[in-house]
Amino acid sequence: MTPQIYLFILLSISSCFGCFFCQPILPKIEEDIEKLKADFNSNQSDVADGGSIFTERLKSWTETTEKKIILSQIISMYLKMFENIRPATSKLHVKNIRNALYTLNNSLTESFKKVNDLMELARLPMNDLKIQRKAVNELFPTLQKLLLDHPTTHVKRKRSQSQKRKCRC
Repeated sequence: MTPQIYLFILLSISSCFGCFFCQPILPKIEEDIEKLKADFNSNQSDVADGGSIFTERLKSWTETTEKKIILSQIISMYLKMFENIRPATSKLHVKNIRNALYTLNNSLTESFKKVNDLMELARLPMNDLKIQRKAVNELFPTLQKLLLDHPTTHVKRKRSQSQKRKCRC
């Protein structure tokens, strides 16, 4: 087996099973990103105006599944950005970054579907009488699901309140 075939198989496996094998690729992508920064002159002082676009938003998403949801949306935004980059900028480092983003995007498809669900919910016309009637019919099962999935906070509060009462006696 030639080294190129071995590398292709390794990359295929890594794209199927996450980024366990991708660690050696990160330095190459980092080099490509540094070249892209140079292309965009991103070291200029106005880049810092207004704070970060994506990294600040990541701080409030703590759980792994939550992070996948926001990261899938961020990756899709980067892909939109790369669609709008001038064709003259089709340099090798740009192609490498774009390919890495497509690979990551494919691995986050389930999370992206969840983002689409959130966006569809945000677009629901809640002033529509038919939507309101449907929502009212689904209110109890929704609350029931919420309380059954997260009973620990409710129980902890009751326990802590009852302990406070016992201590006063």
